[in-house]
Amino acid sequence: MKSIKSNIVEGYGRRRYKNDFIRFLTFAHASCDETIDHLETLYETNSLTDNLLYEKLHRSLNQLGGKLNRFITAVENQRNTTLNEDPSIYNE
Repeated sequence: MKSIKSNIVEGYGRRRYKNDFIRFLTFAHASCDETIDHLETLYETNSLTDNLLYEKLHRSLNQLGGKLNRFITAVENQRNTTLNEDPSIYNE
């Protein structure tokens, strides 16, 4: 889960460069998929035996993956090639 957040944060830091932002969001999505795989392995090997916890985590990760996918699509569909923000917010 840490790598998901870290990739989103790093991508946001590069948001002025749309392709970099999308690349790091894609890394975050891949990390989410990897986390699902680790969770499934824990469950299959009986390292995680709490079925309710497994189902809750699995559902949450799938929802996160869907949200990341929609976010990537939204960034891809923006008209500008860069994401602009008001630089004056940093002068406060």
